Amino acid sequence: MEARERGGFGGLTRNKEGDGLARGGANLLPAGGYLLSSKEESVGTIRESKDSLIDIPWAQKLGSSMASTQDQWNISDYALEGNKCAACFRQFNKMEHLVEHMRTSYHSVHEPMCGICKKHCRSYESLREHLIGPLPKQECKNIFSIRGCRFCLTILDSLNARRVHQERCQLSGGLLASFANLGLRDNLTIDHGYARGRQVVALACKMVGGGSDGSLDLCARVCLVDENENIIFHTYVKPPIPVTNYRYETTGIRPEYLRDATPLRQVQKKIQDFLCNGEPMWKIRPRGGKARILVGHNLDHDLDRLQLEYPAGMMRDTAKYPPLMKTSKLSNSLKYLTQAYLGYDIQTGMQDPYEDCVATMRLYTRMRSQNHTIEDYPLASDPQNRNNFASWRQSELERMSPEEMLAISKSDYYCWCLDS
Repeated sequence: MEARERGGFGGLTRNKEGDGLARGGANLLPAGGYLLSSKEESVGTIRESKDSLIDIPWAQKLGSSMASTQDQWNISDYALEGNKCAACFRQFNKMEHLVEHMRTSYHSVHEPMCGICKKHCRSYESLREHLIGPLPKQECKNIFSIRGCRFCLTILDSLNARRVHQERCQLSGGLLASFANLGLRDNLTIDHGYARGRQVVALACKMVGGGSDGSLDLCARVCLVDENENIIFHTYVKPPIPVTNYRYETTGIRPEYLRDATPLRQVQKKIQDFLCNGEPMWKIRPRGGKARILVGHNLDHDLDRLQLEYPAGMMRDTAKYPPLMKTSKLSNSLKYLTQAYLGYDIQTGMQDPYEDCVATMRLYTRMRSQNHTIEDYPLASDPQNRNNFASWRQSELERMSPEEMLAISKSDYYCWCLDS
């Protein structure tokens, strides 16, 4: 007899010495016991060894027991499948855990989604990792490598369609700097909301240093552009305190540029009046109204340096928009976002605020153009959705399927597609 005779189901074997069956070194049958057949044979079939007696009832009982265990495994797997999130595909042991996950995850149709397996991701960064990261889903990676756009992460119908789309999707920034240096502009006008649609403008500032060590940011140059990338306002700003570091290597600003520049207070009032567009600050509301939507990167910092206030509901900040943030929920730099999602480089030498304005406006229009399902009440904060996952509905929620829970789950952030 061979040193070890191969068993089947569960990897059972018989030792040469006849001291019983073993799985992973643990004896399961006494000497003279029986070997279960391989998976190709029926569970519980017995093969007689040369030095043993046949005990059919005992072997049948073992085979039946192991088959029952396998059935239990199958039933358990099926139950777990029912506790799988329909959005991010996370598996939970209990339905109540899935309900709690849906209550806190805010999955919605506005999340970035894999065009192949339909998995929802919190950001485009996590979607990129899912498709081409260090540990991607292999099936999705294979398809994406052939038909996926590396900028907007869309899946196209064919290799040729992908080539045409990607050429259009990759933008260029080669001429931006030369257009930016055309001189000072002041085309700020108040139309009191008579223009068609909600007007959108992008703002960017360049800072010089103040204070004893030059580390205090002072706004020294500001630019605003419209949706067509035309310069609306572009000027140098005279800071309210002395400049101790002009940061010439990155700003290109010299002392003579600020000597006769527009005072900060005057610049602040012009921009404030232009953004409000004839509407009182207290009357501005996110939807409807005359005030303009303001786009930028790290807008809180720029507005603070301009000593300017504006409602958060009217700002579109590429540094704080969840789909454009890192998987760690930290902000990406504008330089990275432009390279990754628009396909060109900015801030390579002396930085120009016009170049930053155009980059943020392009990112905004690309995010706004996302084709998401239209909903009457898309936000979790809308009064109609506040009880969707209320604790008093726990029993009802646990009887729902994962797909039904996803249908009532709403976004916890304002998707820019709602501006279109």
